[in-house]
Amino acid sequence: MVYASVTGFHATWAWIVIAGNAMAGIWTLSAIRFEQMRTRALWWFTIFVQMAIYIQVLSGIYLVASEHKKMVAFHPFYGFVAIIASGFLFAYRDRMAHRLYWLYGLGGLFIAGLGIRAFLVAQAFK
Repeated sequence: MVYASVTGFHATWAWIVIAGNAMAGIWTLSAIRFEQMRTRALWWFTIFVQMAIYIQVLSGIYLVASEHKKMVAFHPFYGFVAIIASGFLFAYRDRMAHRLYWLYGLGGLFIAGLGIRAFLVAQAFK
């Protein structure tokens, strides 16, 4: 898939961040009840969608810095809060090892919610 611009990439990648973190959160919470869902693939998928946040924010920074796009209200704020949230999840993984699935399950849903909020704020100002 070829993107016409970084703006198109940023808009498309937002759905990977939102849907991916929501799926990772649901998968992780489901793994609390169903042990067969506790696979290595769960953690690789979680790592991928958490790293997708950084790609999303970097593409947004590029749009503002290089293409001189105007920042929309709180839109960048939600991206940076998502980065901070993913950092907290990573930082607390050892301390919360006894509740790791709860931590990453609720954390993934929280990050998906931040992404939805960022999307809605951007849409309101189009």
